[in-house]
Amino acid sequence: MSILPEKKAGGLWRCGDHLLNYKKRPLIMGVLNLTPDSFSDGGLYLGKRKGINHALRLANEGADIIDIGGESTRPGALAVPLKEELRRVLPVIEALAPKIRIPISIDTRKSEVARQALAAGASIINDVSGFSYDPEMFSLAASGKSGLIFMHAKGCPETMQTAPRYRNVIQDIYRYFDKQVRRARHAKVALNRIAIDPGIGFGKTAKHNLSILRNLKDFHALGLPLLVGPSRKSFIGALLKLPAKDRIEGTAAALAIAVFQGARILRVHEVQMARRLALVAEGIRKETLITWD
Repeated sequence: MSILPEKKAGGLWRCGDHLLNYKKRPLIMGVLNLTPDSFSDGGLYLGKRKGINHALRLANEGADIIDIGGESTRPGALAVPLKEELRRVLPVIEALAPKIRIPISIDTRKSEVARQALAAGASIINDVSGFSYDPEMFSLAASGKSGLIFMHAKGCPETMQTAPRYRNVIQDIYRYFDKQVRRARHAKVALNRIAIDPGIGFGKTAKHNLSILRNLKDFHALGLPLLVGPSRKSFIGALLKLPAKDRIEGTAAALAIAVFQGARILRVHEVQMARRLALVAEGIRKETLITWD
């Protein structure tokens, strides 16, 4: 099914001055939502002090990356003004960058937020629109050396869960990635800067999400590190009939299946759980004992 003739990215992900080895074991991306309305932890870490403390805790638990966002992208969420998004994220990034050795990811759809976040110390751009919402975002990505996460989303957060449809969800997402990666290659973006995320919960029904997790292996033909973010998502709630705060076991099951199919970056709220799970699941997948470092 491969339709990318270019050389594969290999086992190292270039994120600014950081070089992350995802071949040995999956990388853990800890989530820091600096928002009042995110679906599972909105308001818990809003504010500079709370945000920094939580980020340090995630790092101490073993996160390889801290993903910081100032705009909720939950279904139905409204766009946040640029000034407000910057007010939420920049003070935390500026204070956090000198304190930790792991890369900081900025979760944003806005090129100006990404630009100022990179200047403040971030080294990854995680765009839930796959670099298609803001026309300046791709130019920013192409002009720098930051790591890039191309996520697939159908529509915008305000409307994405309004009866999403696909001809074939796996093939449609694959073609989308192929298009965006070809675009990146045309702009001379190195493949070793790019990771892909099929966007579980972003313009997908519960059945679509289950299909994605069951068929993650199909995305490996792209030759890029695969990020998955099932943490506390609504499809787990639909299966368990539980609220977001009680979906830890369901998240663990989804993560284990993702790792066994070769997912290399796990975006999670519970870092310690994901770290332990990743070692066991990766050990089973490779039939060998895996160490963290």
